[in-house]
Amino acid sequence: MMSIELAAADWWALLAQFLSLSLLAVGGAITTAPDMHRYLVTQQHWLSEAQFTSSIALAQAAPGPNVLFIALFGWQVGLNAAASSGMPSWASALLGVTLTMVGTLLPSTILTFSVARWGHRNRERRVVRAFKQGMAPLVVGILLATGVILATNQGTSPDHWPLWLLAAVTALLVWRTRIHLLWLLGAGAVLGGLGWV
Repeated sequence: MMSIELAAADWWALLAQFLSLSLLAVGGAITTAPDMHRYLVTQQHWLSEAQFTSSIALAQAAPGPNVLFIALFGWQVGLNAAASSGMPSWASALLGVTLTMVGTLLPSTILTFSVARWGHRNRERRVVRAFKQGMAPLVVGILLATGVILATNQGTSPDHWPLWLLAAVTALLVWRTRIHLLWLLGAGAVLGGLGWV
């Protein structure tokens, strides 16, 4: 665990960041992970590389919605700030969870509800059909960028080739087979536990 200092303005900045990212989460919250990494790890230094990557891995392996990694980001930021904030650890962590989750869910929920109603009423219009078809490649590209960010955080040196091979094989299996993703996550965990990747 890191120790960071967050003023009230920093908590508001955290909320504002996740409010803005919410509107960019076209393929789901995971598609904004590269910008979350830029903000939380690289720019603000509120999370370590290990905390960032572990939060995503844990949330993806856990049952439930995949947006849980954002709650874990907030939890980790809150825990890291607890020592300097004067709040109990649980209260600081809960504040981080609340700000990141409200920031992520509120704008996108309102926008999705409004646009879905309009899109349903106008589903036969050419512009609505074209928009839906045009979004598919964008979502795929954003998901690929997220995968690259997560993989490169583990290392880009030549001795990390097993990690890149595992990522390529997993992508191929997801694309070409009906193997459930949890089996692939489990296999990756076993290979990581054995120290092979």
